[in-house]
Amino acid sequence: MSDLLFGIVSTMGKLAVVVSALMGTVSVMTWVERRVSALIQDRWGPNRVGPFGLLQPIADGIKFIMKEDITPADAHKPIYTLAPALALVPALCAFAVIPFGPTIELLGRRIDLVIVDLNGGILVAFAAASLGVYGIVTAGWSSRSKYSLMGGLRSAAQMLSYELALTLSVMGVLLVAGTLRPMAIVEAQGGWFWNWNAFRGGGQPLGLLIFLVAGYAETNRLPFDLPEAESELVAGYHTEYSSMKFAMFFMAEYINMTTSSALAVTLFLGGWQVGVPLPFEGWSLAILQILAFVVKVGFFLFLFVWVRWTLPRFRYDQLMNLGWKGLFPLALANVMLTALLVAFGLVG
Repeated sequence: MSDLLFGIVSTMGKLAVVVSALMGTVSVMTWVERRVSALIQDRWGPNRVGPFGLLQPIADGIKFIMKEDITPADAHKPIYTLAPALALVPALCAFAVIPFGPTIELLGRRIDLVIVDLNGGILVAFAAASLGVYGIVTAGWSSRSKYSLMGGLRSAAQMLSYELALTLSVMGVLLVAGTLRPMAIVEAQGGWFWNWNAFRGGGQPLGLLIFLVAGYAETNRLPFDLPEAESELVAGYHTEYSSMKFAMFFMAEYINMTTSSALAVTLFLGGWQVGVPLPFEGWSLAILQILAFVVKVGFFLFLFVWVRWTLPRFRYDQLMNLGWKGLFPLALANVMLTALLVAFGLVG
């Protein structure tokens, strides 16, 4: 098999694995969300469809497929139909540059466990993730509903505001690592867990905290779910959507959560690094490292659910004040501190 053909086949294989894993994560997270919220609120949660309600996501998927797809009479139909795809596709594309495992050897050739290994991969991930706002804004405008329009406007203002803090929060990591290549950032955090960026000097624990808070706002999750505030806007930007169009927005939210969690793991918690020296090598070590990545991402996904069912929703003025007067100055100070430490050779 030629190198070109092998490269195409391996890339398509990695693409199929990642997309399948993301879709599977969406299904699992719908179950986890309900079960965790039920435990927090001292109730049962889904427990009828399958053992412990594990087949509930399948029942939900069948329900979405069989629901009538209703389009408002006054909606701008082309953009109304396109908006769910504009939200879902960027969420999938952002994961393409995130490494989910080490370099392995197969059929005498080396394969990096990342769909696309780019030198500027971090920039690509943030650029793709930021495109999701277009799907939300166009959904709000094209629905011709005041509730949808208000949700879309809120989302645009919120996501643009918190993107500044989100982007600045990772600048410290990039300054220490000296590269924008995700695989190189993960490899630089090898060895013991105190080599992970979250535990190194230069203010990176603060960067992780800012990244997490801004990530909740970017994914429109509580306590930052003002674009979907049920008590005010019915369901916000997707009020007029039904059937699989609504399901696509639903999937985009959970995939964005997974991508945000994977980026946090890659940048701050060593990516697929286990954090302790292991007496393994080859495929055994690779499998353990992939499992380590999955466990870390699962931890951050659990935090998303835990925070949602623990904290109340902010008022809109509180949300904006936190973004512009709280997180943004902190993120800027973190960058300046890290730059000084790197310039004087104290970190990096």
